[in-house]
Amino acid sequence: MNLREIIKLANGVLLTPDVETNIQISGGYGADLMSDVLAASQPGAILLTGLTNPQVVRTAEMAEFRAIIFVRGKQPQAETLLIAAQENIPLITSPLGMFELSGRLHQAGLPSFESNVPN
Repeated sequence: MNLREIIKLANGVLLTPDVETNIQISGGYGADLMSDVLAASQPGAILLTGLTNPQVVRTAEMAEFRAIIFVRGKQPQAETLLIAAQENIPLITSPLGMFELSGRLHQAGLPSFESNVPN
């Protein structure tokens, strides 16, 4: 699914206007624990999260996410925006909660990229 379609489905606002948005997203993953993201995600996904600190972008970069959506209308810190722009990772904010947004994206055909977190 194209990121531009995802932004529309999310009622989203692009926070990093200079980064590429004509990119394909292969799946989705929603989490607020970055340890879960690193342990159980797959590359090529979009990350849905309520966390807005710079570590979210660093984690997304390491896990090879294509973009990040901040749920519940959350706004990232200035440093988070700066790092995302440097790393060319699109940041979006959506007024929707994680549960609703996950459902919308899945119903539109975006597969879940979540897997079990090892104990």
